[in-house]
Amino acid sequence: MSTFNPGRVLVTGGASGLGAAVVVRVLEAGGTPVVLDRDISGTSGVKALEVDVADREAVTRAVQEAAETLDGLDAVVTAAGIDRCGRLEDVPADQWEKVLAVNLLGTVSTVRAALPYLKGSHGRVITIASTLGIRAVGDATAYCASKFGVVGFSHALAAEMAGEVGVTTIIPGGMETKFFDDRDEKYKPQDNSRLNDPARVAEAILFALSQPRGCEVRQMLICHEEEGSWP
Repeated sequence: MSTFNPGRVLVTGGASGLGAAVVVRVLEAGGTPVVLDRDISGTSGVKALEVDVADREAVTRAVQEAAETLDGLDAVVTAAGIDRCGRLEDVPADQWEKVLAVNLLGTVSTVRAALPYLKGSHGRVITIASTLGIRAVGDATAYCASKFGVVGFSHALAAEMAGEVGVTTIIPGGMETKFFDDRDEKYKPQDNSRLNDPARVAEAILFALSQPRGCEVRQMLICHEEEGSWP
């Protein structure tokens, strides 16, 4: 790991939370990150493009621009994500569907646009799922549906791209980020001490990226030792 350079890494949701932690770690390792996010006001020192990953055409243009600016891509990390908590009958349909549009379809759109460049570099895709992509809970139908979808998509993509592009599914538990800030109080973590540091998850992502050609980390679950949403 000490001599590994991740190269040109596109990070969706890279302006905050886990995505920002990945950007920091890529820079520390000598790589060149580029951020795609709907709010890039907090980014500095890296190329950042303002885009809503739920907009497929905008994502395609942004990925192409990023790849052309960097003369290719070596990796993509799809860290953009949102949630809308509540019972299915209480969450407005447009908000419910927006969760899938960002978390699942945004992942797919980003990867689809990046594949030609990743094939050229024999690069890697890192998708971000969740412990709620392998374990379901109530009042989270949209989020669980989207993250279960990310897991299924990632596994199928890994089979499809075997030998051409590496695919790793990262399954993080709850992290200490602003992800929970806009939730109703009853849906916020009751004990923040059980949230993992996103920098630790970013380190795991860099580990997956650092594997030599011919070796792939297909899936990794990483969480705080007292994680409440797993197993």
